[in-house]
Amino acid sequence: MANSFQPLILGLGGTMRPGSGSEHALRHALAAAEALGARTQLIDGSFLGRLPHYTPEATERTPDEVALIAAVLACDGLIVSTPGYHGSISGPIKNALDLIDETARSARVYLEGRAFGAIVTAQGSQACGTTLVTLRSIAHALRAWPTPYGATLSASAPLFDRESGQCLDPKAGRQLAMVATQVVQFAHWRHAGMEAECGASGDGTP
Repeated sequence: MANSFQPLILGLGGTMRPGSGSEHALRHALAAAEALGARTQLIDGSFLGRLPHYTPEATERTPDEVALIAAVLACDGLIVSTPGYHGSISGPIKNALDLIDETARSARVYLEGRAFGAIVTAQGSQACGTTLVTLRSIAHALRAWPTPYGATLSASAPLFDRESGQCLDPKAGRQLAMVATQVVQFAHWRHAGMEAECGASGDGTP
């Protein structure tokens, strides 16, 4: 990955509680992406909590909604971290992902051509599994490429230091690094493929 291209990886997740496990997990994954040379942008739970309920027929968008749409359009990959609530993703996460429908008439429709890394934190393995399936189903609906690996973190024991955010579980840290690596790798592969296509079309080669 030693080239001039620095993909922008958007991190979206957390809860309205500062320092939640899902937010710490997302920050850890974004740090891993930065270690691979990527640029990152974080949209955390406090931001998500300010978003109004998505209404497709609305003719105007709030500044926060506009900012989220702009971030999605600019990113080269996405990492979403959600708690598992009653076997599915949280309401604020779903609301934010629904807002991506506003890109339907843009040059970059939905999450076309971008990797989607999924992170789930929940109290049990069953909630982790069903929530991960839901998150990946939404990624498919948004035309994203869910990464082969999805991180499922059991919150039954402390995973992160509350103050520093340091990951206390080496296995969880490896899972988050794997998700970040696959998102960044895909962004590089996609970029290289598009450059090759442009080069081929420029010299007349099919």
